[in-house]
Amino acid sequence: MQVIIVGGGIIGASAAYHLALAGTAVTVFDPMLEGRATAAGAGIICPWSSRVTDPDWYRLSSGGARYYPELVSKLAEDGETDLSYRRVGALCIEGEESTLDATEARVRARMQAAPEAGTVTRLSAKEAQALFPPLKEGTPALHISGSARVDGRLISAAMLRAAAKHGAVIRTDKVVGLLGTESRVTGVRLEAGEAHADEVLLANGAWAPPLLAPLGLTLAVEPQRGQIIHLRLPGQDTSQWPVLLPMSSHYLLAFDDSRVVVGATREVGSGFDYRLTAGGIMQVLQQALGVAPGLASATLHETRIGMRPMGPGVKPLLGRAHGVEGLVIGNGLGAGGLTMGPYTGALLAQLILGQTPEVPLEAYAPLRS
Repeated sequence: MQVIIVGGGIIGASAAYHLALAGTAVTVFDPMLEGRATAAGAGIICPWSSRVTDPDWYRLSSGGARYYPELVSKLAEDGETDLSYRRVGALCIEGEESTLDATEARVRARMQAAPEAGTVTRLSAKEAQALFPPLKEGTPALHISGSARVDGRLISAAMLRAAAKHGAVIRTDKVVGLLGTESRVTGVRLEAGEAHADEVLLANGAWAPPLLAPLGLTLAVEPQRGQIIHLRLPGQDTSQWPVLLPMSSHYLLAFDDSRVVVGATREVGSGFDYRLTAGGIMQVLQQALGVAPGLASATLHETRIGMRPMGPGVKPLLGRAHGVEGLVIGNGLGAGGLTMGPYTGALLAQLILGQTPEVPLEAYAPLRS
């Protein structure tokens, strides 16, 4: 069987890796477009504190958190260890949308079926600041020990390299269309030439809908711009700092190289406008410095822009396109892409291989509106 994957982001890279591990012939096409969500994202793996109550969303998100250690172990066997994944814990602090009491009740209820969440502890303001020094004084927190962080660029690149080691072909050609008819997809049309396959996995995020339109198919996905700022604290060891969750749409997390990532805007209706804006940067910095004023003297190191693929609701768009043979879709992960992406890619690989996915995918019908 020959499989083509359109998009080498977190879903496509994972599917390619798992298919290649199974001995399937895989070709990935990814032109590395500006605004790729995976390349911009800093992943926070802490589904247990989320205010989202949809059980189908939570099934994938919690499954993603549970799957990461297994994936990390697999990749290590292939010599891939530069992943940026680390269980550093998370600090939840009160925000406009949730109190610590409500957050703790939610986490404890979910922990009963999620031992990977670790332990939950209420911390005094001093204890919380000892773990995340820039934190505003007088800020108590809820600590979730099993939470982790990951850099989207590194984890997806590692999976693609590992896939290539198992025979996958990675190409930067741009896919401009799908080959076939309204009832059967047989490959992809490139800017120069064609490529044929038994199965096509369309996993190119917000860029997918135009490829489906000629077949009369509508994928309800739109780009949502996210502006993210990377700060540097020279001389500070930030490698073990926990993720900081103010229980809003904003977040802070640290990486090994004295770097703190703060984000992110959620700009509905942005289209593919790949620009940093004064208002977006102001919003991100105001939110970050409001909860962590100790970052005021940090160096502005880098800014990233990602176009999140947002579907019609919180549930991703996953599975076979109804009525179209040879076409599988993986999309619509939104802001949770780096949490559930590797797990989702593994599930889609199972589907393509003719296996029964570990999680039934009927609830995630990709062409629903």
